[in-house]
Amino acid sequence: MDFAYTEEQRMLADSLRRLVQDEWTFAQRRARAAEAALDRRAWTQLAELGVLGLNVAAAYGGFGEPPASLLPVHLELGRGLVSEPVIPSAVMGATLIAACADAAVQQQWLPALAAGEAVVALAYQEPGRRYDTEPEQCRLQADAAGALRLSGAKHLVWHGAAAQAWIVSARDAAGEPQLLLVPADAPGVTLLDTPTLDRARCARIDFDRTPLPAAAVIASGAAARAGLAAALEWGTAALCAHAAGAMERLLEITIEYLKTRRQFGQPLAAFQVLQHRMADMLVAKEMGLSMAYVAAAALSEPDRAQRRRMLASAKLEAARAGRFVAQSAVQLHGGMGMTDELEVGDYFKRLTMIDQLLGDSAEQLAVLEELA
Repeated sequence: MDFAYTEEQRMLADSLRRLVQDEWTFAQRRARAAEAALDRRAWTQLAELGVLGLNVAAAYGGFGEPPASLLPVHLELGRGLVSEPVIPSAVMGATLIAACADAAVQQQWLPALAAGEAVVALAYQEPGRRYDTEPEQCRLQADAAGALRLSGAKHLVWHGAAAQAWIVSARDAAGEPQLLLVPADAPGVTLLDTPTLDRARCARIDFDRTPLPAAAVIASGAAARAGLAAALEWGTAALCAHAAGAMERLLEITIEYLKTRRQFGQPLAAFQVLQHRMADMLVAKEMGLSMAYVAAAALSEPDRAQRRRMLASAKLEAARAGRFVAQSAVQLHGGMGMTDELEVGDYFKRLTMIDQLLGDSAEQLAVLEELA
């Protein structure tokens, strides 16, 4: 796979960097986090720039870009710590709908996702079951009249409160997995929205015999498993690029601080031991960036086992490198690094959370052990 930016990708990355610098400043990010609601103006700006329709087919109002296009976009979003639901909705949600929904559902949702008119979120994790993708507690049953009823709970739904619909995994009476497109205003739904460590949002959603039409089922059995797997793979690749961008910007912030802060009559950057630590941070950042390339390349790998191996390795390295860069940045800022007044703490929290999203390091090691 050729990762040299095309002229269009370079122009998009440059435009996105300017937008992020203007609209996702330290103060603006904090203000959005305090509001706890999707900033429609910011979301529309991302849509107008083409970020939300990047990987949506042109027939549905998107650009139909290949997997490699995730890199320039999510590197820039990571540099700016953009917390809007680009990965949950525009990457994972759009990928799943394109992979296994029928033409009518695709026509209804993909243009809306690309235009920023709708947000969808994946609800697949269940309380007490860590990262297991097989539904167990969430059940889909048909009542005496043949109507579908959904009962159970999903938690850690990334940006679940911002979504107009959720893609929910559930088991039917025969024990087969189903993927359901559930409107956020469906009856019998209770939602609890909570902040996360990195100032993003997640939700717990409880379904109490929620009535659904037969058309709500968008995939069943093997197709449901394959669609969910594809969504998680694309989300993982985007998340690795996001981590690489965050590490890159955090390293720049730290170098700028060490060049400015003076001790014993000279800048901290002049001390050799600190230069060595910065060099180690640079190596870690480059490793994370290299593995983000591996993750993007994995999306075009036809062999599923090799694809899973590449993505697990990339996610593992993104978490390791992110932890090292983030912890080193806090240490090099000294006592200031522990305060809430510096944005270094925001980058630390985001890079810490990236390890937990879509499978932590222990989960990735288990995948690699399984495939060994």
